[in-house]
Amino acid sequence: MIRFEQVTKRYPDGTTAVDDLSFEVAEGELVTLVGPSGCGKTTTMMMVNRLIEPTSGRIFVEGEDVAAVDPVRLRRRIGYVIQQVGLFPHRTVLDNTATVPALLGWKRPKARARAAELLDLVGLDPKTYGPRYPEQLSGGQRQRVGVARALAADPPVLLMDEPFGAVDPVVREQLQDEFLRMQAAVRKTVLLVTHDIEEAVRLGDRIAVYGQGRIEQFDTPGTVLGAPATPYVAGFVGADRGLKRLSVTTIEPDDLEQPPVARLDEPAARAVERLRAERARWAVVLDADGDLRGWVGIDELTAGGTVGELTHRMTAWVPVGAPLKQAFGVMLQYDAGWVAVVDGARFLGVLTPAKLHEALRRSVDADARGVARGQVSFDSVSDA
Repeated sequence: MIRFEQVTKRYPDGTTAVDDLSFEVAEGELVTLVGPSGCGKTTTMMMVNRLIEPTSGRIFVEGEDVAAVDPVRLRRRIGYVIQQVGLFPHRTVLDNTATVPALLGWKRPKARARAAELLDLVGLDPKTYGPRYPEQLSGGQRQRVGVARALAADPPVLLMDEPFGAVDPVVREQLQDEFLRMQAAVRKTVLLVTHDIEEAVRLGDRIAVYGQGRIEQFDTPGTVLGAPATPYVAGFVGADRGLKRLSVTTIEPDDLEQPPVARLDEPAARAVERLRAERARWAVVLDADGDLRGWVGIDELTAGGTVGELTHRMTAWVPVGAPLKQAFGVMLQYDAGWVAVVDGARFLGVLTPAKLHEALRRSVDADARGVARGQVSFDSVSDA
């Protein structure tokens, strides 16, 4: 969808902002460009919509050389989101969102209907927020309007320059969650510039780590964190890259242990016998369909009755496919020695600290070998 071929940007004073850059972004892929200030990542992005012209090389969007396209026409088919949003203060939120469709000649009812649809997509009720003006919104809400406006004409490509950098950390995380949800629905081809490696890791399908005007590594977040290509990349992602990798390593069924199980309607005495035979102090409680209903300890079961009457509510649980970081956070929040893992309501197993560590090591080893995580056994994981 986007292709750079030996692109260089050199300014008259001799400064080389981008040096012989070649890479591709696939259709529907979200690529984050990350690096320190002045490394050339924003210059790279702005050359796509010709806000900056390259000194040499070629850039293609949907197979078309952007140098051969009228800049105004090019920009109207590429969504663009900047840190400060740039909403028109004298126009309502709905009219701000409908800006590009109106410029493209859409009839006003159609443009406003599209704007309302996009506001709803980014989590803003168009009936509530559409009539308001930008000054009546919070920073996070204005940022959402900026994303909606960029998507209003249904562009194939979206360029985002530090889109969540102007809000506080809590709102930033909420916006990132909302954007990932939206991207899963619309699957735009996205170039997103950030200086924050954690944001790059969280959002990107692949990451381009910039040195000075060059890409030092272009790979998946897991590989960048687990196998930095150069000492520069290792230093940039930080010594805590193992912790960062928890954010991009998901829980898989093979990571789980199978604890003792008690059924909701079974007699407590029978459950006690089984737990004693297994030398266990607790059991996960399931209903007849295998759905998670809670947990129970052997001490409570000695009181008699049914398991269901003695069951505690399960607080420490996560869905399968969640990142290991989420599971680790739940363990800490509830001071739990394990978390239950579910698929919907169906119980799959529990993740323990030892299994979490094993999953992380298997993930690192799988990326280093270029194989699926399921192909790496724990015994084969390197100690490096």
